[in-house]
Amino acid sequence: MRVLATLAMMMASLVAVPAQAQSKIQTPAKVAQVLEDNVTGRPTPPPITDKDNLWLLDLSTGGRVTIWLRPDVAPKMVERIKTLTRRHFYDGLAFHRVIDGFMAQGGDPKGDGTGGSDLPNVEAEFNYLPHVRGSVAAARADDPNSANSQFYIVFQPRFALDKKYTVFGRVLDGMQYVDAIERGEPPANPSRIVHAYIAADNPPAYVPLAPTPAPSLGAPVTLPGAAPATPVRRPAAKAAPAKKAATATK
Repeated sequence: MRVLATLAMMMASLVAVPAQAQSKIQTPAKVAQVLEDNVTGRPTPPPITDKDNLWLLDLSTGGRVTIWLRPDVAPKMVERIKTLTRRHFYDGLAFHRVIDGFMAQGGDPKGDGTGGSDLPNVEAEFNYLPHVRGSVAAARADDPNSANSQFYIVFQPRFALDKKYTVFGRVLDGMQYVDAIERGEPPANPSRIVHAYIAADNPPAYVPLAPTPAPSLGAPVTLPGAAPATPVRRPAAKAAPAKKAATATK
């Protein structure tokens, strides 16, 4: 009987261990992509063609980024983004914290991660949207209800942040300009939001920034006691004699 009992326990363990191992090695992507389909009462996302929910960021990295806003899951944060954008709050602000392989954070008027707008903080709206490449979420302090104007765009999936930060959008176009944002905490030469728009407001087409002219070094300086430099004259190059046209030999 003891032998049979031992064999039964071994068989049970052989069945249980793979299931536990599978749960441990299950990829984060599979976990995060469970979007709880068929949940009753869930608001319908706006279509990706809805201009009232397309956030346009013209970046100093060379182009326009189109972000699909999701008021169905984060209505308060989306409304905050629209309000500040229409106040031109984001124009000229830098991406002050950019970690390679993780995310680019901006939206701080102080440029050091401690600033925000003059509006009250936004309550947490944690939702089922995962932190995948191109996700846009609200940055906050330790207090879950401390989001204000700062946001971040995800370079690579970071599913450990799911349901801990408010994801309110996703990059639809222009991710290459996000990838080009200068890295650093803070970056030595930070990339910036040149202009931010809501597509429904009929913004102008993207215009590349004019190249910054090189600083002038001023007039030549002659050191005390040194004779002024005499320009070197070189003989003009003589023109090479013209070659006669080749003719076929008879």
